[in-house]
Amino acid sequence: MSPELKQDTLPENSAAVGSAKDVEDLMRKYDKESNTRIWEGTPAVVVRMVMVFFSLYCIWSTLFSVAALEKRLTAFLALMVIMGYLIYPASKHHVRHNYIPWYDFVIMVVGASCFLYYFFSYDSLVMVLTSFSRMNTLQVVIAIVGLLTLMELCRRCVGLPILFVAGALLLYTFFSEEGLKIGVKGIMYKLFYTTSGIMGKPVQVCAKYIVVFIIFGAFLERTGIAAFFINLANSLVGRFSGGPAKVAVISSALCGMVSGSSVGNTVTTGSVTIPMMKKTGYKGEFAGAVEAAASTGGQIMPPIMGAAAFLMAEYMNITYAEVAFRAILPAVLYFAGIFIAVHLEAKKLGLKGVSKDQLPVFGQLIKKIYLLLPLIVLVALVTTNTRTMQFSASIAILVTVVVSLFDKDNRITLNKILEALEAGGKSTITVAVACAMAGVITGCIVATGLASKLIGMVISLSNSVPFVSPKLVALFLTMICCIILGMGVPTTANYCIMASTCAPILITIGVPKIAAHFFVFYFGIVADITPPVALAAYAGSAIAKSNPMKTGVNATKLAIGAFVVPYIFCMNPAMLFLESTAVEVVTIVITSIVGIFGVAAAMNGFLFKKQNWLIRIMLCVGGLLMMDPTVITDLVGMCILLAAVLWQYFTAKRTPATA
Repeated sequence: MSPELKQDTLPENSAAVGSAKDVEDLMRKYDKESNTRIWEGTPAVVVRMVMVFFSLYCIWSTLFSVAALEKRLTAFLALMVIMGYLIYPASKHHVRHNYIPWYDFVIMVVGASCFLYYFFSYDSLVMVLTSFSRMNTLQVVIAIVGLLTLMELCRRCVGLPILFVAGALLLYTFFSEEGLKIGVKGIMYKLFYTTSGIMGKPVQVCAKYIVVFIIFGAFLERTGIAAFFINLANSLVGRFSGGPAKVAVISSALCGMVSGSSVGNTVTTGSVTIPMMKKTGYKGEFAGAVEAAASTGGQIMPPIMGAAAFLMAEYMNITYAEVAFRAILPAVLYFAGIFIAVHLEAKKLGLKGVSKDQLPVFGQLIKKIYLLLPLIVLVALVTTNTRTMQFSASIAILVTVVVSLFDKDNRITLNKILEALEAGGKSTITVAVACAMAGVITGCIVATGLASKLIGMVISLSNSVPFVSPKLVALFLTMICCIILGMGVPTTANYCIMASTCAPILITIGVPKIAAHFFVFYFGIVADITPPVALAAYAGSAIAKSNPMKTGVNATKLAIGAFVVPYIFCMNPAMLFLESTAVEVVTIVITSIVGIFGVAAAMNGFLFKKQNWLIRIMLCVGGLLMMDPTVITDLVGMCILLAAVLWQYFTAKRTPATA
């Protein structure tokens, strides 16, 4: 962001927006990930070097290490435990300058030692531990302590929802028929010493792919690409009615696509866009909601989609390019819904855009188009399968460093490189710990055969609801699970759990595999803006100085597309371009966009004038029908929408529009 634009667009009353301290205080209250120790001086340098070493190790390990998978993963987890306890205190009362209690050091050393024991003893263990019957008491104790250490770290940096799930499943496993048969020794063997528990697929994907992409995102942020996106959006739409809100939608979508963090992106871009929106005339609750909804949606925006797209490709056993292709239309509908909503809100309030003299000049911005080169290189390498995903990300990091040398305002320095490596390591902690817990959950489900029981329970419950499609009931139950589990849990971990538990249920009842995985992915993401624990909305409210709950409700209304579209592509997968021709694809795109217009207008309550309840129902029903990719529903929906729009138009001409 250019200093001139940022200064000009800040509110005249500085009390109208929250300071960085306000944001930090609110996020420490609600977000476990934000509740960190404060290091200064020499201790800060030591902690920083640990983070830098971890990031460098991860890049080296994923590219060049030929060690056994178990050795790479145990080293990864040992470093994760060390970093986690250095950064996250037991409670907010321990957040003091250069303070860590002695028992945290003990837990850190003992916990890391459990994984290092496996690392250094792997060659002998692999020969001895061919079955759990050969485990000795010490090895059982090491497994239990290692698991408990990770669970405590999960409580500190991720939160209780995922821990409750893991704890409940562990208890179930111990007292299940299979658990009683193999005992504590057998359970610990499966969860700690094999790759079907803590070191399961979630942690494997995290260590192999996700961490490198997180580091890439940290490097990219230091090139000033966020400011470039904001300035670009300003030059394109800033002058239109309610322009700052439209700028927030575009810039946050682009930044969120790279960062992969709803909360982090809300704070980063929201510090610029929310004051702009408030100065224009948007209410604080609406401004914070726009930023939160758009930042959250960045994770479903192709081609990058945070880092979760690579995880989805691994789980579904398809290419990354196919995941990105299937995600195009749902993402377009999501952001179209938000864009339409902010436009209608601007019309309702009579808001104007930013004056031309305060906006960046597009001709000047285009000179920095080279900042996009790392993204272009990454997408080109991955989609063409020229290199592996992790190698492509590493090349993109090098391209990022080279590109920044040409920008005198954000030229890379040694300190910036260290900052990026440190930020990448720190950002990996919560994702990796949550992935480890996801592995425990998956391991318990596999060990007890609970998956088949869950499928039977859901099918039975779905069939017991009269007059409602069993598939619809199963989808609704899955949605509730995703949102509850997603409260404060990183998107990648949420997806890992739901992909292992709920996605197979949906597939069993007839939902296509790709649609089922997209469904759980979408609802894991929108948990960040769904009350009562809507972390991205809370971050937006802290900047906007607005009511957190009202901001969350507004964000949910703005993101209505994310609550509707998944149901539609599960009931009719043509929206994901499955089993459809080119003509059908074009038709689906057009009718779906018209449909989301109807739904967004109904949620906003204003079109040409304030709507009565009948018009809102007509717009909502007509929009939903048009979003369903079938000819009959499209025709009926179009008729209803036209009737509602024409009625609004002609009555508005006779009566002046009012808010």
